[in-house]
Amino acid sequence: MTSSPHAVHLAQLNVATLLHPFDDPRVKPFADLLDPVNAAADGAPGFVWRLVEEGAADATGLRPAGENVIVNLSVWETQEALWDFSYRSGHLEVMRRRREWFARHVEAHLALWWIPAGHLPTVAEALERLADLRAHGPSPRAFTFASSYTAAEAAQYLGSGAAGEPLNAPR
Repeated sequence: MTSSPHAVHLAQLNVATLLHPFDDPRVKPFADLLDPVNAAADGAPGFVWRLVEEGAADATGLRPAGENVIVNLSVWETQEALWDFSYRSGHLEVMRRRREWFARHVEAHLALWWIPAGHLPTVAEALERLADLRAHGPSPRAFTFASSYTAAEAAQYLGSGAAGEPLNAPR
């Protein structure tokens, strides 16, 4: 994890349902892009942390959201830093090709939320935020790039307790 001058960071989870098993030759072009894209993320301005399976270079072997679903969980200093990496870097080219490897989602597949600096979100916390977004729509607790909230608006949800529970905040 990199150090940061910010009091809060932005956590992001995105999930993608594979069209074919990860070791299928049709998914190989995606697998081949993982190392360079992850290296670019690791070196991007504002990057703080990303989930990596123990003993691996990425998290593609983790399947907490289903056998055919891969997860990407990371933390960024600001929403702008994540946006810049996602849409103003080589990562964009990979996103343009996502239909070759992943099913089109009919429900939210990306959740963003603010966390205290130094807190590393768990996969359970991240999946709970995604479930909240799917069930209740965007809110300061879980949102998207298109419907975002500031850290100040989300202040009551910055608790770092079990599963990211809010600090006495109603839903």
